[in-house]
Amino acid sequence: MGLILCIGDVMLDVVVRINTEVNYGSDTPAKISTHGGGAAANVASWLAFSNHEVQLVSRVGDDPAGTAVMAELDKLGVQHGNIVIQGAQTGVVAVLVDKTGERTMFPESGANSGLNLSDLPALDNVSAVYLSGYSLLNPASTTGVVAMVNAITSAKIPIIFDPASVGTMNHVGLASVKNILPRMDIVILNEEEAFYLTGRSDIQLALKELNELVPIVVIKRGSQGAIAIKRDLDSLEVSAKSANVIDTTGAGDCFIGAFAAALASGATEESAVQFGIDCATKSVMRKGAQSSYPTLNEIDFSLISK
Repeated sequence: MGLILCIGDVMLDVVVRINTEVNYGSDTPAKISTHGGGAAANVASWLAFSNHEVQLVSRVGDDPAGTAVMAELDKLGVQHGNIVIQGAQTGVVAVLVDKTGERTMFPESGANSGLNLSDLPALDNVSAVYLSGYSLLNPASTTGVVAMVNAITSAKIPIIFDPASVGTMNHVGLASVKNILPRMDIVILNEEEAFYLTGRSDIQLALKELNELVPIVVIKRGSQGAIAIKRDLDSLEVSAKSANVIDTTGAGDCFIGAFAAALASGATEESAVQFGIDCATKSVMRKGAQSSYPTLNEIDFSLISK
Protein backbone atom coordinates (compact mmCIF):
# COMPACT_ATOMS: atom_id res chain seq x y z
CA MET A 1 0.00 0.00 0.00
CA GLY A 2 1.69 3.19 -1.18
CA LEU A 3 1.65 6.74 0.05
CA ILE A 4 -1.45 8.89 -0.54
CA LEU A 5 -0.81 12.56 -1.29
CA CYS A 6 -3.38 15.16 -0.22
CA ILE A 7 -3.02 18.41 -2.16
CA GLY A 8 -4.94 21.43 -0.97
CA ASP A 9 -5.60 23.67 1.95
CA VAL A 10 -4.83 23.79 5.66
CA MET A 11 -7.06 26.14 7.62
CA LEU A 12 -7.79 27.21 11.16
CA ASP A 13 -11.53 26.73 11.65
CA VAL A 14 -13.19 29.31 13.90
CA VAL A 15 -16.53 27.67 14.60
CA VAL A 16 -19.45 29.87 15.69
CA ARG A 17 -22.31 27.73 16.93
CA ILE A 18 -25.74 29.31 17.49
CA ASN A 19 -29.07 27.92 18.67
CA THR A 20 -31.25 30.90 17.75
CA GLU A 21 -31.87 33.12 14.76
CA VAL A 22 -29.10 35.58 13.90
CA ASN A 23 -29.79 39.10 15.15
CA TYR A 24 -28.23 40.97 12.22
CA GLY A 25 -26.83 44.35 13.24
CA SER A 26 -26.91 43.34 16.90
CA ASP A 27 -25.71 40.55 19.22
CA THR A 28 -26.45 36.82 18.98
CA PRO A 29 -25.31 34.46 21.77
CA ALA A 30 -22.91 31.82 20.46
CA LYS A 31 -20.41 29.16 21.44
CA ILE A 32 -17.06 29.66 19.70
CA SER A 33 -14.21 27.19 19.33
CA THR A 34 -11.14 26.75 17.13
CA HIS A 35 -10.03 23.58 15.35
CA GLY A 36 -7.67 22.47 12.61
CA GLY A 37 -9.44 22.36 9.25
CA GLY A 38 -9.13 22.70 5.50
CA ALA A 39 -10.33 20.02 3.09
CA ALA A 40 -6.91 18.54 2.29
CA ALA A 41 -5.81 18.62 5.94
CA ASN A 42 -9.07 16.97 7.00
CA VAL A 43 -8.74 14.16 4.47
CA ALA A 44 -5.07 13.68 5.33
CA SER A 45 -5.92 13.59 9.03
CA TRP A 46 -8.47 10.84 8.52
CA LEU A 47 -6.05 8.78 6.42
CA ALA A 48 -3.27 9.12 9.00
CA PHE A 49 -5.71 8.35 11.80
CA SER A 50 -6.73 5.12 10.04
CA ASN A 51 -3.08 4.07 9.72
CA HIS A 52 -2.50 4.95 6.06
CA GLU A 53 0.74 6.61 5.05
CA VAL A 54 -0.19 10.10 3.90
CA GLN A 55 1.61 13.30 3.00
CA LEU A 56 0.05 16.75 2.90
CA VAL A 57 0.99 19.20 0.13
CA SER A 58 -0.06 22.64 1.35
CA ARG A 59 1.14 25.85 3.02
CA VAL A 60 0.70 27.58 6.37
CA GLY A 61 2.01 30.85 7.77
CA ASP A 62 4.60 31.34 10.53
CA ASP A 63 1.93 32.66 12.90
CA PRO A 64 0.20 31.23 16.01
CA ALA A 65 -2.59 29.78 13.86
CA GLY A 66 -0.03 27.90 11.77
CA THR A 67 1.68 26.57 14.88
CA ALA A 68 -1.65 25.33 16.23
CA VAL A 69 -2.83 23.53 13.09
CA MET A 70 0.59 21.98 12.45
CA ALA A 71 0.67 20.65 16.01
CA GLU A 72 -2.64 18.86 15.39
CA LEU A 73 -1.38 17.37 12.12
CA ASP A 74 1.89 16.25 13.71
CA LYS A 75 0.02 14.61 16.56
CA LEU A 76 -1.99 12.58 14.04
CA GLY A 77 1.12 11.55 12.13
CA VAL A 78 0.43 13.43 8.90
CA GLN A 79 3.65 13.72 6.91
CA HIS A 80 4.57 17.04 5.33
CA GLY A 81 7.58 18.86 4.03
CA ASN A 82 8.61 22.35 5.06
CA ILE A 83 5.25 23.97 4.38
CA VAL A 84 5.64 26.99 6.65
CA ILE A 85 5.85 30.23 4.65
CA GLN A 86 7.73 33.00 6.41
CA GLY A 87 5.73 36.20 6.81
CA ALA A 88 2.49 34.63 5.57
CA GLN A 89 -0.85 34.33 7.34
CA THR A 90 -2.33 30.89 7.87
CA GLY A 91 -5.66 30.39 6.16
CA VAL A 92 -8.68 30.91 8.38
CA VAL A 93 -12.33 30.02 7.86
CA ALA A 94 -15.18 31.27 10.01
CA VAL A 95 -17.77 28.49 10.21
CA LEU A 96 -21.30 29.43 11.23
CA VAL A 97 -23.17 26.35 12.50
CA ASP A 98 -26.93 26.84 12.94
CA LYS A 99 -29.35 25.00 15.23
CA THR A 100 -29.88 22.22 12.64
CA GLY A 101 -26.14 21.49 12.46
CA GLU A 102 -25.79 22.95 8.96
CA ARG A 103 -22.69 25.05 8.40
CA THR A 104 -21.95 28.15 6.33
CA MET A 105 -18.31 29.03 5.73
CA PHE A 106 -16.43 32.30 5.21
CA PRO A 107 -12.87 31.37 4.13
CA GLU A 108 -9.72 33.42 3.69
CA SER A 109 -7.12 31.21 1.99
CA GLY A 110 -4.05 33.04 3.29
CA ALA A 111 -0.84 31.03 2.88
CA ASN A 112 -2.69 28.33 0.94
CA SER A 113 -2.59 30.59 -2.11
CA GLY A 114 0.32 30.16 -4.49
CA LEU A 115 0.93 26.41 -4.51
CA ASN A 116 3.26 25.48 -7.38
CA LEU A 117 5.06 22.50 -8.86
CA SER A 118 8.01 22.92 -6.50
CA ASP A 119 5.68 22.01 -3.61
CA LEU A 120 5.05 18.55 -5.10
CA PRO A 121 7.24 15.84 -3.52
CA ALA A 122 8.74 12.88 -5.38
CA LEU A 123 6.04 10.54 -6.69
CA ASP A 124 8.02 7.27 -6.53
CA ASN A 125 6.00 5.69 -3.70
CA VAL A 126 2.67 7.46 -4.30
CA SER A 127 -0.31 5.18 -4.99
CA ALA A 128 -3.07 7.81 -5.17
CA VAL A 129 -3.67 11.56 -4.89
CA TYR A 130 -6.49 13.51 -3.30
CA LEU A 131 -6.91 16.95 -4.87
CA SER A 132 -9.04 19.69 -3.32
CA GLY A 133 -10.86 22.05 -5.64
CA TYR A 134 -10.18 24.88 -3.23
CA SER A 135 -6.53 24.88 -4.34
CA LEU A 136 -7.08 24.04 -8.00
CA LEU A 137 -9.72 26.76 -8.39
CA ASN A 138 -7.84 29.39 -6.40
CA PRO A 139 -6.60 31.81 -9.13
CA ALA A 140 -3.34 32.29 -7.22
CA SER A 141 -2.68 28.53 -7.30
CA THR A 142 -4.33 27.27 -10.50
CA THR A 143 -1.25 27.36 -12.73
CA GLY A 144 0.90 25.58 -10.16
CA VAL A 145 -1.71 22.94 -9.32
CA VAL A 146 -2.37 22.21 -13.00
CA ALA A 147 1.38 21.62 -13.36
CA MET A 148 1.10 19.15 -10.47
CA VAL A 149 -1.81 17.41 -12.19
CA ASN A 150 0.29 17.09 -15.35
CA ALA A 151 3.12 15.46 -13.40
CA ILE A 152 0.76 13.12 -11.54
CA THR A 153 -1.10 11.97 -14.64
CA SER A 154 2.18 11.46 -16.50
CA ALA A 155 3.18 9.13 -13.66
CA LYS A 156 -0.14 7.29 -14.14
CA ILE A 157 -1.20 7.91 -10.54
CA PRO A 158 -5.00 8.08 -9.99
CA ILE A 159 -6.48 11.36 -8.74
CA ILE A 160 -9.51 11.64 -6.45
CA PHE A 161 -10.97 15.09 -7.03
CA ASP A 162 -13.24 17.07 -4.70
CA PRO A 163 -14.45 20.14 -6.66
CA ALA A 164 -14.95 22.22 -3.47
CA SER A 165 -18.21 24.15 -3.26
CA VAL A 166 -20.74 25.72 -5.62
CA GLY A 167 -19.62 29.12 -4.38
CA THR A 168 -16.00 28.40 -5.27
CA MET A 169 -16.87 26.91 -8.66
CA ASN A 170 -19.20 29.76 -9.49
CA HIS A 171 -16.44 32.26 -8.69
CA VAL A 172 -14.09 30.81 -11.32
CA GLY A 173 -16.74 29.77 -13.83
CA LEU A 174 -18.41 26.53 -14.83
CA ALA A 175 -16.34 26.01 -17.99
CA SER A 176 -13.04 26.08 -16.09
CA VAL A 177 -14.20 23.33 -13.75
CA LYS A 178 -15.63 21.10 -16.48
CA ASN A 179 -12.43 21.42 -18.50
CA ILE A 180 -10.38 19.83 -15.72
CA LEU A 181 -12.76 16.96 -14.92
CA PRO A 182 -11.58 14.60 -17.70
CA ARG A 183 -8.10 14.68 -16.10
CA MET A 184 -9.51 13.07 -12.94
CA ASP A 185 -10.06 9.37 -12.17
CA ILE A 186 -12.64 9.77 -9.39
CA VAL A 187 -14.79 12.77 -8.54
CA ILE A 188 -16.60 12.97 -5.19
CA LEU A 189 -19.08 15.81 -4.73
CA ASN A 190 -22.43 16.60 -3.16
CA GLU A 191 -25.82 16.80 -4.82
CA GLU A 192 -25.85 20.58 -5.12
CA GLU A 193 -22.43 20.55 -6.79
CA ALA A 194 -23.49 17.79 -9.19
CA PHE A 195 -26.57 19.74 -10.24
CA TYR A 196 -24.48 22.89 -10.69
CA LEU A 197 -21.92 21.14 -12.89
CA THR A 198 -24.48 19.45 -15.12
CA GLY A 199 -27.43 21.84 -15.08
CA ARG A 200 -29.60 18.83 -14.22
CA SER A 201 -32.18 18.50 -11.45
CA ASP A 202 -32.42 14.70 -11.70
CA ILE A 203 -29.75 12.86 -9.72
CA GLN A 204 -29.46 9.93 -12.13
CA LEU A 205 -29.07 12.19 -15.13
CA ALA A 206 -26.44 14.26 -13.31
CA LEU A 207 -24.59 11.09 -12.31
CA LYS A 208 -24.51 9.72 -15.85
CA GLU A 209 -23.47 13.03 -17.39
CA LEU A 210 -20.56 13.38 -14.97
CA ASN A 211 -19.60 9.77 -15.65
CA GLU A 212 -19.08 10.70 -19.30
CA LEU A 213 -16.25 12.95 -18.06
CA VAL A 214 -14.88 10.96 -15.10
CA PRO A 215 -14.57 7.14 -14.84
CA ILE A 216 -15.90 6.95 -11.26
CA VAL A 217 -18.41 9.42 -9.80
CA VAL A 218 -19.67 9.50 -6.22
CA ILE A 219 -22.42 11.92 -5.19
CA LYS A 220 -22.96 12.50 -1.48
CA ARG A 221 -26.61 13.10 -0.59
CA GLY A 222 -26.55 13.82 3.13
CA SER A 223 -29.49 12.18 4.86
CA GLN A 224 -30.24 10.24 1.67
CA GLY A 225 -26.88 8.49 1.63
CA ALA A 226 -24.82 8.41 -1.55
CA ILE A 227 -25.04 7.30 -5.17
CA ALA A 228 -22.12 6.20 -7.34
CA ILE A 229 -21.32 4.92 -10.80
CA LYS A 230 -18.33 3.32 -12.49
CA ARG A 231 -18.04 3.61 -16.25
CA ASP A 232 -19.71 0.73 -18.13
CA LEU A 233 -21.43 -0.50 -14.95
CA ASP A 234 -24.82 0.20 -13.39
CA SER A 235 -25.09 2.88 -10.72
CA LEU A 236 -25.40 1.91 -7.07
CA GLU A 237 -27.13 3.59 -4.14
CA VAL A 238 -26.21 3.32 -0.47
CA SER A 239 -28.64 4.50 2.18
CA ALA A 240 -27.69 6.86 4.96
CA LYS A 241 -27.69 5.93 8.62
CA SER A 242 -29.77 7.76 11.19
CA ALA A 243 -27.88 10.28 13.29
CA ASN A 244 -28.40 13.04 15.82
CA VAL A 245 -26.77 15.81 13.78
CA ILE A 246 -24.69 18.23 15.87
CA ASP A 247 -22.27 19.69 13.30
CA THR A 248 -21.73 18.79 9.64
CA THR A 249 -18.35 20.57 9.43
CA GLY A 250 -15.78 18.22 7.93
CA ALA A 251 -18.24 15.35 7.39
CA GLY A 252 -17.75 15.40 3.63
CA ASP A 253 -13.97 15.30 4.09
CA CYS A 254 -14.38 12.42 6.53
CA PHE A 255 -16.40 10.57 3.87
CA ILE A 256 -13.71 11.12 1.24
CA GLY A 257 -10.90 10.10 3.59
CA ALA A 258 -12.72 6.91 4.56
CA PHE A 259 -13.57 6.17 0.92
CA ALA A 260 -9.93 6.63 -0.13
CA ALA A 261 -8.70 4.51 2.78
CA ALA A 262 -11.12 1.73 1.83
CA LEU A 263 -10.05 1.73 -1.82
CA ALA A 264 -6.40 1.71 -0.78
CA SER A 265 -7.18 -1.38 1.28
CA GLY A 266 -8.56 -3.14 -1.78
CA ALA A 267 -12.28 -2.66 -1.10
CA THR A 268 -14.85 -2.39 -3.88
CA GLU A 269 -16.34 1.00 -4.74
CA GLU A 270 -19.64 -0.02 -3.11
CA SER A 271 -17.93 -1.07 0.12
CA ALA A 272 -15.88 2.13 0.07
CA VAL A 273 -19.08 4.21 -0.20
CA GLN A 274 -20.65 2.26 2.67
CA PHE A 275 -17.54 2.81 4.78
CA GLY A 276 -17.51 6.51 3.95
CA ILE A 277 -21.15 6.89 5.01
CA ASP A 278 -20.56 5.00 8.25
CA CYS A 279 -17.61 7.20 9.24
CA ALA A 280 -19.25 10.46 8.15
CA THR A 281 -22.40 9.56 10.10
CA LYS A 282 -20.36 9.30 13.29
CA SER A 283 -18.62 12.58 12.41
CA VAL A 284 -21.81 14.69 12.24
CA MET A 285 -22.71 13.69 15.78
CA ARG A 286 -19.76 15.69 17.13
CA LYS A 287 -18.38 19.19 16.95
CA GLY A 288 -15.63 20.35 14.61
CA ALA A 289 -13.89 18.78 11.63
CA GLN A 290 -10.78 16.76 12.51
CA SER A 291 -11.88 16.68 16.15
CA SER A 292 -15.17 15.01 15.18
CA TYR A 293 -13.72 11.97 13.43
CA PRO A 294 -14.62 8.59 14.98
CA THR A 295 -12.07 6.64 16.99
CA LEU A 296 -10.70 3.39 15.63
CA ASN A 297 -12.80 1.47 18.15
CA GLU A 298 -15.95 3.04 16.70
CA ILE A 299 -15.19 2.23 13.07
CA ASP A 300 -16.93 -0.75 11.47
CA PHE A 301 -14.03 -2.22 9.51
CA SER A 302 -16.19 -5.22 8.59
CA LEU A 303 -17.70 -3.00 5.89
CA ILE A 304 -14.46 -3.20 3.93
CA SER A 305 -13.14 -6.58 4.97
CA LYS A 306 -12.17 -8.80 2.07
